[in-house]
Order: sequence, then structure tokens, then C-alpha cells
Amino acid sequence: MAKGSRQAIPSDRRRQDALRGAGEIPRHIAIIMDGNGRWAKRRGRPRISGHTEGVESVRDIVNACGELGVRYLTVYAFSTENWKRPQDEVSLLMRLLVKALRDETDRLHSNNVCLRVIGDVQALPAEVQGGLRESIRKTAANTGLMLILALSYSGRWDLTEAMRQLARDIAAGRLAPEGVTEEALAARLSTAGIPDPDLLIRTSGELRISNFLLWQLAYTEFHITPKLWPDFRREELYEAIAEYQRRERRFGMVSDQVRPDRGRKGYVRRLLKSVTGP
Repeated sequence: MAKGSRQAIPSDRRRQDALRGAGEIPRHIAIIMDGNGRWAKRRGRPRISGHTEGVESVRDIVNACGELGVRYLTVYAFSTENWKRPQDEVSLLMRLLVKALRDETDRLHSNNVCLRVIGDVQALPAEVQGGLRESIRKTAANTGLMLILALSYSGRWDLTEAMRQLARDIAAGRLAPEGVTEEALAARLSTAGIPDPDLLIRTSGELRISNFLLWQLAYTEFHITPKLWPDFRREELYEAIAEYQRRERRFGMVSDQVRPDRGRKGYVRRLLKSVTGP
């Protein structure tokens, strides 16, 4: 089996069981896969070798998420801004994407993974579009992990397209201005029907979201790691999930509201203290 694509071994399954017992497994994980070029440069290799090794990381993380019971995995594979890179690198990336689709679709299908794409797909080369359509068609009925590729994607593009659709619906009389709500806008984003990410992982140590899922990340927990993407494998994923489990997600509320048992116990303690004194 190719490096990075191993299945869970007994010790690995024990780690997964421990994570399940420790707390909630994120329903939706989003990843900004950063550092492929730097990984290659540090080794004196061409940049494309970093992208090739990064595919191995994707394979391992997809496998691990499926084994853990993660329902959605969104990976930032190619941003709108990436079109500004040198043309030779963009062409190599597109060829690598076509090859990955050909190599991985059967594996995804056999692992019950459903593939979905978000972004300006029409901007991609025809061969890439064709490969995506075939992979999506083949995996459409699968009921396990949904793997969402963000290709030619940006959060600003996503919001702009949604607002254009809202404007068209208002102009056509299908929607009143008062009907423009958060829910109405979310229903017109490319991620419609997909819950917002619980956990965002960014590799390479950069402290920015790079125009990724700007609307959807409003209450997402962030995990920043200095690991470059080609070095990020399931062990690092487990660490990110363990850190996520140690956090308290309040969504604007206070601790006693999101953890009512603790709140009631705190109230009882305060009541007893008021009666008995310090």
C-alpha cells in the first residue's frame, strides 16, 4: 500500500476508540492544506514533488476521517488566487489533479466516500471538469464520509455568487427584500445543505484563513500547526481532534448555558455557601 494510505492498525484503532470516548468527534472538518512548495524547497526538489507528496496526506486523512466517523471533510485544494501562480506550476497542478481523480475514484468508492466539489468549476480545464463529473457520478450514492474539494474557490466568490442569486430572485419576484435572511443567503452558498465546519485545520503555521469559507467559519474552532501539509498525517489529525475536544464551544452564550449540569451544581454550591457561610 502506498505510503500515507495505510489503514488503521490495532494501536491506531485504540487511539481512535480513545478519541471517541474522550468527547465529540467533529462532524465537519475543513483543512487549509498549506506548505507543499516549502516542503519541496527544503529538500531541494521541484515544487510539484511537494504537491505529489501532499496527495498522500490527503489519502491518509480521508481514510482516517472515514474510520473515525467524521461526516464531512472539506479540503482547500486550489484557490481562486492560485490562478496567479506561474503557468507551468498551474498546468502541473491540473495534470496532477486529473491523475489523482483517476487513481483515487475507485478507492473512494470502495470506502463509501461521496465526492463533492465547490468553487468556480467552469474555470477549470475541460479534462479536469470531465474527471470531476465522472468521480462525482460514481460516488454519488455513497453514504459514508463526504469529501468536498474546494477547487477554484474563494469565500468572496462564494458570497458574491450567493448575493447575485438573491438579487435575481428579488428581481424576478421570487423573494421579497424582507426575505433576505441569514438562512436565505446560506441556502445559496456552494455549501448549501452541508453543516458549517466544527474544526478548521491549517498547516504550515500561517495565521490566516486565506479567503476560505468566510461565511461558514463564523463559529469554527481553529487548529494551527507548524507541520507542512506533506508531513501532516493521521497522527497529527488525532492531535487536532483531541485539542478540539478540550475546548468549550459557547456560540456567544456562557458556560452554564452550554453545560447546564455544571451550572446547576454551581448554583447549588452558591446556595449552600450563602446558608452555611464561608
